[in-house]
Amino acid sequence: MRRHVALLAALALVVSAPAVLSAQDSGGAKPARKDVRHDRRDLRGDRKDIHKDTKDIQQDRKQVREDRKDIREDVKNGDLKDARQERKELRQDRRDIRQDRRDRRHDVRDARQDRKDLRQDRKDVHEDKQEKKDSTK
Repeated sequence: MRRHVALLAALALVVSAPAVLSAQDSGGAKPARKDVRHDRRDLRGDRKDIHKDTKDIQQDRKQVREDRKDIREDVKNGDLKDARQERKELRQDRRDIRQDRRDRRHDVRDARQDRKDLRQDRKDVHEDKQEKKDSTK
C-alpha cells in the first residue's frame, strides 16, 4: 500500500512539474525589472549609511585627539588619577573606532559586491528582453 501511495505521489510530481516550470517562465521581465529597481534603491540606502558611518568615525577620531590633549593637561597639572581613568576610557574609544572601521570596511565590500550583482541583473534582464523579442519574430 505504501508503494502505491509513493508511486502516485511521484507520478503527480512528474505530471505537475512541467506546468509549474512553464508558469515560472511566463513571468517575463517585469518582475525582474522591479527587483532590479528595488535592489538599486537598497544599494543607494546602503551608500548613505556608509557615508554616515564615515562621518561618525571622523567625529570619534576628533574626540580621541581631544581626550589625548586632556590627558596631557591632567598629567601636567598633577592629576594622575584622572589621567589614568581617561587613559582607560581612551583605550576603549580607540578599540571602538577600530571595530567601527572594520565594520565600515565590510559594508563597503558588501556594497561593491551588490553593485556588481546589480549590473549582472540588469544585463540578464536586458538579455531576457532581447530573447523574448527575438522569439516572437
